[in-house]
Amino acid sequence: MQRRGESGAWSGEPESTAKERGSQKKVRRTFKILREVWLNIGVEKIDTHEGVMIKALLDSGAMGMFMDKQTAARHGFKLQKLERPLVVRNVDGTNNSRGAIMHQVECNVFYKGHMERMRMDVCDLGKTEVILGMP
Repeated sequence: MQRRGESGAWSGEPESTAKERGSQKKVRRTFKILREVWLNIGVEKIDTHEGVMIKALLDSGAMGMFMDKQTAARHGFKLQKLERPLVVRNVDGTNNSRGAIMHQVECNVFYKGHMERMRMDVCDLGKTEVILGMP
């Protein structure tokens, strides 16, 4: 039978191990994207039924569907103002410097014979036109 010493360690166990066992360890994990998946999708405006081909990033880590502000303006998508702005947070938990999401677009998305009606949040995506995430 093993006995605990005054420090809380079992006999033969270093004190540092007893401290780690007694407190939660904080583990920071990072991941590296192994491969980006880009799709050419058709996006149709609901009001005029005009369609455009857009290059979209398939991102299972994104928590929604997003369209770039400049892409929406260039192709004439009708912006719908959100009732409440959506605060955007970066991966590290800080607020995004480009501000909250204020608008969305509703559109039909086509890919290889499949059609889905979607609402996409409109924000600054840089060089990416559309991000398809997992809402």
